[in-house]
Amino acid sequence: MDKDLTIDYILRATWMSVAKMYNEEAAKKGSSMATGFVLLNIDPEDGTPSTSLGPKMGMEATSLSRTLKTMEDKGLIERKKNPEDGRSVLIYLTQFGKEMREYSKGVVLTFDEKVREHIEKEKLENFIEVAGRINDLISNKKIYNSALETAGSNDNKDLKK
Repeated sequence: MDKDLTIDYILRATWMSVAKMYNEEAAKKGSSMATGFVLLNIDPEDGTPSTSLGPKMGMEATSLSRTLKTMEDKGLIERKKNPEDGRSVLIYLTQFGKEMREYSKGVVLTFDEKVREHIEKEKLENFIEVAGRINDLISNKKIYNSALETAGSNDNKDLKK
């Protein structure tokens, strides 16, 4: 099998293209894709517990912490003690943060709209279904564990072609 046709390669290459596009767009506003992603995951009215952001976005604690510090320094967010639990912190958007959230939301929705203009509805529905099934297989460890068990046994012969 040609390595350029593996599902892994196709997913990774596609995501890298999307991430590059988002980062280029975010750079126009002195920002990054990671910052935009965080902005979109903070409740604009009630704030969001900082501990729930990492798992929600699949970010490691150190990366999230660095991103939140940068966002705070730029005036996008503010941290406040959670009134219901003094040990935790809620992240709130500042007015500037809300404006940048709307900008990020617009970029995502525009991308979505442009893709929908160029790819037939049925094909997108199939893509969404397949991506969902792959996520389910990984989440339920139906792929991951068996892939690890057999990875050493075939020496990745198919990828060497």
